[in-house]
Parts: sequence; C-alpha cells; structure tokens
Amino acid sequence: MVQSSKAAASDGSVAESFVDPAVQADQPWDRLAAHLRAHGHDFSPAPPPRQFAGGFGNLNYLIVLDGEPAVLRRPPAGPLPPGGNDMTREHRVLSRLGRAFPLVPRTLHFSADESVLGAPFFIMEYRPGLVVRAELPPRLAGQGEALSRMLIDILAALHRIDPAAVDLGDLGRPDGFLERAVAGWSKRCGVAAADVYDDGRPPAPAREVVAWLEAQRVPKGDVALLHNDFKLDNVILDPAALPPRPIAVLDWDQCTRGDPLFDLATLLSYWTEPGDPPAMHLLRQMPTATPGFLSRQAVVELYARATGRDIADFRFHRVLAMMKLGVIFLQLYARFKRGTTQDPRYRELGRIGDGIFEFALEVARGRAF
Repeated sequence: MVQSSKAAASDGSVAESFVDPAVQADQPWDRLAAHLRAHGHDFSPAPPPRQFAGGFGNLNYLIVLDGEPAVLRRPPAGPLPPGGNDMTREHRVLSRLGRAFPLVPRTLHFSADESVLGAPFFIMEYRPGLVVRAELPPRLAGQGEALSRMLIDILAALHRIDPAAVDLGDLGRPDGFLERAVAGWSKRCGVAAADVYDDGRPPAPAREVVAWLEAQRVPKGDVALLHNDFKLDNVILDPAALPPRPIAVLDWDQCTRGDPLFDLATLLSYWTEPGDPPAMHLLRQMPTATPGFLSRQAVVELYARATGRDIADFRFHRVLAMMKLGVIFLQLYARFKRGTTQDPRYRELGRIGDGIFEFALEVARGRAF
C-alpha cells in the first residue's frame, strides 16, 4: 500500500488520510499560484498542499484558498478511460446539483487551461469529516444496518431529483444508455486485455459474461440522475453523529442521466458479503462483510420500497455493473504494466479483476446474487 499519514478525530477514529509527502504526486504549485492570482484568488504553495489518500483515480489535495481550506481536484497522469475523470463534467454537476441536493460540495474555481497543471482541474469547498473505507472505525461498531439504510436513503433522494430542475436536463444520453454500456465496457475489456494478457484476449469468464449480456433483452427503465460510482467511501460522515449522518457526497466526474437501477447495481458491485469469493474480499472498498450490514438482496428490496421501482430485471443491471468493475480493475492494472504508475497497490489488480469476472458469471447463471 502507498504510505499515508492520518489525522485522528477526537474519539480516535480516522478523520483524514494523506499520502506520505515523500511519495505524493506533487503539482507545479508556483504555476497554480500565478494562475489563481490572475483570477482574483489568494493561494500560497507554502506549506505544500497535502494529497488525500484513498482511491485509484483522480488526485485530490488539501490546499488553502483565500485563507480557507479547500480541495484541488485533477485527473491522474497518463491516458484516461472514455467517460471518466471528466473535470469539466464534474464542475458542471457540482455547480448546479447543490440547488436540490445539499450533500454536493460547492465549486470555487474551475480551469480547462491545461498549461497550468497539465489537465483541467477545479477547486471545491472542503467538508471535513469521517470517510469509511475498508474497515469500520471503532466508533461505528454496530452501525452496519444504519449505514446500509443511509446509503439507500442518499441514492433514492438523488434519483428523485428532476434533472431539468437543476439545469442538468441535457446531461448525457439516457436513450440507449444500457445498450451503450454493454457495448462500451465490452470494447474496453478487449482494449485492456491487449495490455494485460499474453494472448491479448479477455479471460474466458469475461467473454462469457459479455455473451450473456448481449443475449439478454435490455430492460427499459426510468431515467434519473446517476452518480455512477456511488459507494461508502464517496460519502463524508459527521464524525460526531450516531446514527451516522452524511455531510457530503464526492466523486461526481461520471455523473450522467440513465437507468437508476444501474446506480444501485454499481453500489452493490462493491458490496461484499461474508460468503463471497476471495476477489470480492480483496476489493476492500466497503466493510459490508462486517456483521450488521444488510445483505445485497435486502438492500435491493429496501431501494424498491423507497422508490417504488420494479426490480424484476435487476440481474441484468447487476451483471453489467460487475462487468464494468472487472474492466476498471483491468484498466488500472494495465496502467501498472505500462509503467504509467509505480503505485504498488496496482500489482494485484489484474488478479482481482479476473476474480470479479468469475463472480459476475456466477451472478449471470443465478448461482449468486
């Protein structure tokens, strides 16, 4: 794992986690200072900003802007996958969605000028709090069911928002959303496989999952705003509140309009249960295998009650989301094999991706949920 340092809350739980300054991906801070000064902002590169730990994608830094803490967000270095790491899209979403969804942080500055940091970036307000990743902090022991219900409450609230009411009625292309997702993730699987496997082909379970998806009738669902990567570590919690209370939802760079059941399926693709195969436990994305968390089946039923949506065709969404997750892990591992990143966490991602494809095939065959 990448070395990190952690700031402790008053009760001993981890409030923030930062990459070790010796290994963090630094930016041209002096150039940023000049850019922000030209736009009426005060930013000093001393002391140097700190990079937040966690995640494999976009880079986030705690900075001081105009005398207040703020967060600088930019894409990772190297080639970017289609549809992801889109700072322009994320800035647009954050600057509009907050009208109806107060968990969205405000943006303070956006720049598409790649001469500053080498990529588009934005700065948003900093909402300090508790982020739960692979392990449940001691103060949240016994709160698994409350956290499960909180996640579904957040997702259902997002899916109830009228996109047009927040000036996002033209975001994405909801018509044919699922069909494009099947074709797009199948294509990306082949591209990543060319860099990962000796024969340049996806493994047999991945090919079988693609064949299963292509053979199914694509469900015709509702259209809603999708977060598209919603999971527990993208939620900032009030460290003092019990039961858990959210104060922010992060990582909106993939936000679009589409079938809301795919958002639910994406959440469940990270939702590990005690009896799951090793790859699901190696994900270490959410501590949902801890006693007290609801099962995936119970979560789907809870969402159906909260929204009134028909979940009869949910297996399609579930398999597609697992396919997407497997491809994402292959894409990340391909970055490691190409030498784009030296992060040692990436070394095992190819093996995890293979296991995810195997589990997705079990779900497709009805042997797992």
